[in-house]
Amino acid sequence: MLDTAVGIRDNVAGESLDTVLVVDTPQAQALGRRPIRCPDDYGVKLPEWLRICISHVPPGAGDSCPTDPEALLAAAFDFAFQLHDGQVRATGEPYIIHPIAVADLLRDIGASAGVIAAGFLHDVVEDTDVSAEELEVHFGAEVRALVEGVTKLGGIHFTNHTEAQAENLRRMFLAMASDIRVVLVKLADRLHNMRTLGALKPEKQQRIARETREIYAPLANRLGIGRFKWELEDLAFKILEPEAYGEIKQQVASKRSDREERLAATVALLMQRLQGAGLHDCEVSGRPKHLYGIWSKMQMQQKAFHEIFDVAALRILTPNFEGCYRALAVVHDTFRPIPGRFKDYIGLPKPNGYQSLHTAVIGRHRPIEVQIRTTEMHQVAEYGIAAHWKYKEGGSPASAGAADRFNWLRQLVDWQQDDGGEDSSDYLASIKEDLFDEEVFVFTPQGDVLGLRKGSTAVDFAFRIHSEVGNHCQGVRINDRLCPLATPLRNGDFVQIITAKSAHPSLDWLNFVATPTARNRIRQWYKRSHRQENIQRGTAMLERELGREGFDALLNGEAIAKVARRCNLVATEDLLAALGFGGVTLQQVVNRLREEVRLSTEAAAPVLSNEDLARSVSDQALLPPPPAGEAGGSPILGLEGLEYRLGGCCCPLPGEAIVGSVALGNHGITIHRQDCSNAAAVPVERRLPVRWNPAADQQRRRYPVQIRIEVLDRVGVLKDILMRLSDSRINVSDARVRTAYGKPARIDLKVELTSASQLTTTMDQIRSMADVLDLCRTGIG
Repeated sequence: MLDTAVGIRDNVAGESLDTVLVVDTPQAQALGRRPIRCPDDYGVKLPEWLRICISHVPPGAGDSCPTDPEALLAAAFDFAFQLHDGQVRATGEPYIIHPIAVADLLRDIGASAGVIAAGFLHDVVEDTDVSAEELEVHFGAEVRALVEGVTKLGGIHFTNHTEAQAENLRRMFLAMASDIRVVLVKLADRLHNMRTLGALKPEKQQRIARETREIYAPLANRLGIGRFKWELEDLAFKILEPEAYGEIKQQVASKRSDREERLAATVALLMQRLQGAGLHDCEVSGRPKHLYGIWSKMQMQQKAFHEIFDVAALRILTPNFEGCYRALAVVHDTFRPIPGRFKDYIGLPKPNGYQSLHTAVIGRHRPIEVQIRTTEMHQVAEYGIAAHWKYKEGGSPASAGAADRFNWLRQLVDWQQDDGGEDSSDYLASIKEDLFDEEVFVFTPQGDVLGLRKGSTAVDFAFRIHSEVGNHCQGVRINDRLCPLATPLRNGDFVQIITAKSAHPSLDWLNFVATPTARNRIRQWYKRSHRQENIQRGTAMLERELGREGFDALLNGEAIAKVARRCNLVATEDLLAALGFGGVTLQQVVNRLREEVRLSTEAAAPVLSNEDLARSVSDQALLPPPPAGEAGGSPILGLEGLEYRLGGCCCPLPGEAIVGSVALGNHGITIHRQDCSNAAAVPVERRLPVRWNPAADQQRRRYPVQIRIEVLDRVGVLKDILMRLSDSRINVSDARVRTAYGKPARIDLKVELTSASQLTTTMDQIRSMADVLDLCRTGIG
């Protein structure tokens, strides 16, 4: 989810692709009870399938957790429509257009009703007042989990964009590991945002497009969602290399008629040959390559556009597995195959589940690429996990064996959990490396196939098998020949790791391993095996900083043990070891030690009862009251130099309506609030119209106010209240506590405030405390 609210957040974890102007948001409880409306009542263009769902919704579909798929989709859309009502995107469109587009993309790739519902609702937790708990009440735990999986880190602030991006991706991969469908919503959200990216500033477009090309398009490829991958790549290409994009688009368009004519003739010839071979149910079609794929091939092969022969390709769909190989024989019999261009991804599928036969032949005087697959394989190639996975109740994959396709995901999750505190830039770099599937396929001695990153060595292979195999790796046999551990593996190699109990990892391995898993395991072993050396190094660093005596005093104390726990370590030795190998910095440890010492010192001070604490406050010197009748700057206007005092019965504050009362005898003027009961009893002829002086308010004078608080009687409650007031820089000039056995305690505080608005804020702060039962304003008396 890449949509944020203007004026509410500016989260660098994912730059906002949508501007949300928040207007009055209805309550979720009321939304759950309202009936679904007619499709035309919404005032926005709806996809035909959604109109049908809304039209078919039975009465009561707006109630909690609808089970019928159509009712679920209609209710989810209506819920999102009401919550996003009044919000607009940066494009000027109603915000609901975005959730509709996301849900439409998810339906196109065959996602389930729960996933499509999450597409409608993926922004409501972040951009409206609805909580995840309320979402679960209305749509169930499954939809809530999916929405939470794609919700950005709303209220968390990061020091830089790299740190935020890494943390956001960590969250996404963890959510994917528990339910892979989360990424479907994430990718659909990103795809629609990329389609409408033109409304943002150019620098934001560049940043988001680069992230899309480096993270999201490879992620779609890893999951086999070719339809998303191709469009994401082309949209990012258009922004990042606009000149190259325009040039290739023009060249592809200029040659289109000739290319389509050649393809049509080739398709007709192949259809004739296939039917002659008894393959009557095959489909043959031509397909253009997407622009980014053409440009990438030009860059990689250092060729001009006219030298790239597979700008377009042929695809043959067969009804069954056997038909693929029979069709391949027909293609090779009809056209001359190009040596070295045949790949069998049916016998050896890609890690993302992709299966197909690839070949290249010379057709009508030009090379042409041909792909042959079954209809089911085509669905997986286009829609990836949405076509392949079937889910149990709760969203887990039903086929445990198929989980091998996502070994890369488990490795990413394991790596981030083992070294979650490592540099964010390292984590980002490893994600980007791991998402690109330039892989080699090798065999274990038992004949099992393992996919590894291109350039992997025997050490990468060993750690992929098991961490203990890598930790005791001594040598390797590749195709029954002893080879150096640094030898790069090639497709089809048989690899046998030779282990020994005395063998252990070497730091030199870091110079040639290719996978993050292997690098991480080597570092982990080094940290553990050199523990004593690291402890000594950390001890020396801390001694130099604190001095010998200071270090000895802290070494076995509770303060350093607490610092270790704060650093997610178990014991003091773990902290010293982490300090020795650089897991934590010296400044972090010293600052946290000083803080723990200060807190322990404060905790050792005697605890005062509420009554003793009240007496200590009352014994302090009171601040002088505001001067009366001050020339040129009197707080009260309308007294013409007369002496006055503020009424202790009502304690008026600037911002409140006031009235003057002429006291009997020689007692001057008393200022009351207009709603004061004493002022109401004063005869009209003794009342003076007065008001606060706005110029005097700017001097921030303080006025006494009495507050009475009823609280649960426990030791320390008054201290908690005084700390809350101190944090707001509010002076307390008097405090009195009255207690009675078995009854709540009563606390009377005299506080000094500058205005009525500050009084309201202060009372709200006190009222929010858990121990406070009641709160009111009283007279000083």
